[in-house]
Amino acid sequence: MPNTYFILFELTIYIQFAICLRHALKHGTANLLKLFTGILFGVLLELATIRQLNAYEYGRFLIMILDVPLCIGVAWSCIIYALMEFSDGSSLPYWTRPILDGLLALNIDLALDTVAIRLGFWDWGQGLNFQYFGVPYANFWAWFWVVSSFSFGYRLLSQRTDWIGKWFSPFLGILIGLVCVMFTNAFITFIIPFDYHTLTIAPVLISALFIVVVSRPRFYQTPVDPLAFWVPFLTHFYLLVAGLVSGVILDPPALLWIALSMLILAFILHKPSIQHIFVKVSKPIYKNQ
Repeated sequence: MPNTYFILFELTIYIQFAICLRHALKHGTANLLKLFTGILFGVLLELATIRQLNAYEYGRFLIMILDVPLCIGVAWSCIIYALMEFSDGSSLPYWTRPILDGLLALNIDLALDTVAIRLGFWDWGQGLNFQYFGVPYANFWAWFWVVSSFSFGYRLLSQRTDWIGKWFSPFLGILIGLVCVMFTNAFITFIIPFDYHTLTIAPVLISALFIVVVSRPRFYQTPVDPLAFWVPFLTHFYLLVAGLVSGVILDPPALLWIALSMLILAFILHKPSIQHIFVKVSKPIYKNQ
């Protein structure tokens, strides 16, 4: 039976899913397909990656699909759905948005993985002092490609207004995403020598950041649903609370500062959404005065 931290982690993810599902139901079949195929993509990529690399294993969650927790597939879907909602509200050129999606995923994972392995959610088998506080640098490489490749594959057809765009975009996202993830996994693991991982990963991620920065993006240029804020916020909030209650986020204390920094960055990026949320909350109070 999973412990309390596992159960609350799953609950947090399913709350995120409910928020995304509410949005998808209001915005039509294409969004519902994107959300549910995102779950399929998340589960498939985890099953494939575990068998391809044999680099990590999951703890026992309430609902497992073979050796992958269902909630992890749901989490991938919510992250991708929320990040694409955010980037589509930006001024970035359409084909640059998947790069932003991949980079923003790191805002979540830089705080997530270090706490998760200390709570036993998954295990890289390298100890807690390996590379990034126990997390291989290649994990961040993988996160970038998982999100950006599905986003790119989905966007290849999503601008079409006919049935092809509606029904084929999410499945093309799965296909392109899985092919890209399997290739980039193999590239960083079997082709690039371990000692050169940092020299490979860092230039790719820095180049991606450079592409976004030189595009001088403006965010919230078109309406963005608050789910784009709630998905990363709920993850960061859970990590902080669970990490502090268990004490693992203080081992070492740098983890706390990283988690707070990632949360602050999320607040900065989503400032318009947060202001909108506070306005909606304060309106009834104002009327009663």
